[in-house]
Amino acid sequence: MQADIEAFGEMLRVEENASPHTARSYTSDLRQLRAYLLSSGRCLDPSGKEVDLPSIDTAALRAWIAWLLQEHRKSSVGRKISSLKTFWRFARRQGRVEADPTLGVLTPKKDKKLPTHLTVDDVFRLLETPPADTPAGRRDRAILEVIYSTGIRVSELVGLDWTDVDVNVEVVRVRGKGNKERIVPVGRKALSALAAYREQIPALCPRRLRQERPVFLNRNGSRLTARSVDRLMDGYIRQSGIVTKATPHALRHSFATHLLSAGADLRAIQELLGHASLSTTQKYTHLNLDHLMQVYDKAHPRA
Repeated sequence: MQADIEAFGEMLRVEENASPHTARSYTSDLRQLRAYLLSSGRCLDPSGKEVDLPSIDTAALRAWIAWLLQEHRKSSVGRKISSLKTFWRFARRQGRVEADPTLGVLTPKKDKKLPTHLTVDDVFRLLETPPADTPAGRRDRAILEVIYSTGIRVSELVGLDWTDVDVNVEVVRVRGKGNKERIVPVGRKALSALAAYREQIPALCPRRLRQERPVFLNRNGSRLTARSVDRLMDGYIRQSGIVTKATPHALRHSFATHLLSAGADLRAIQELLGHASLSTTQKYTHLNLDHLMQVYDKAHPRA
């Protein structure tokens, strides 16, 4: 099975043009399944040292899923099942198996968990927290301003190059999931924060080490990582005294929530966020019940 997993990962990267993160996640899920089957002694080949792929049946997969549900959220298990289904379609195309055991595996219903978001006042407080008189502080202000102004994912943020930022038209070109590109408006305050940060790049990192293309750099002159953005936002949340535990993704949720509260169209928000399906965007309607009730009271003739 190990060789099949490696071939599957290569297929995702080369033929499906999947992002490195997606390929890593899918193959990691399959390695986890393999480790479970080896440790439980299920579906092994005659040597007893490797999993025999054609021997894996629906019962074995259901046992693994039941084991996962003891300690993992349903949404996490659902993603792992998606990895299984994609892998077995690949295995059938390659002639490695005749039957698809995932056909008898149902995805557990996700728990309805509303996305964390900040109030407008909390967002404004957060945006003012990074120091404006240090190079790193100006960079961090620009990071937070850009996420809130555009609603882009943190992976999209750290992937930005200066050529993606059009100051005249006030838009940024974003490469999202599946390497799909979209154009997103960016506000003037965010552009102003970017300009202030750009002036400080020479003081932030030495010229001889600095990469020229990436927008957001670390002190070594390399492209900033998503993990670093997570850490710096966590620090500013604590410094600002905001009680809500929020990540960069919560700032993206705040962007969508505040737009919806101001009357933005759900389809427009879908385009801005880069959601493939409107159902993904619709979760934000649950966050604004007070606003929706006000609209109802104003508009309904029998309210």
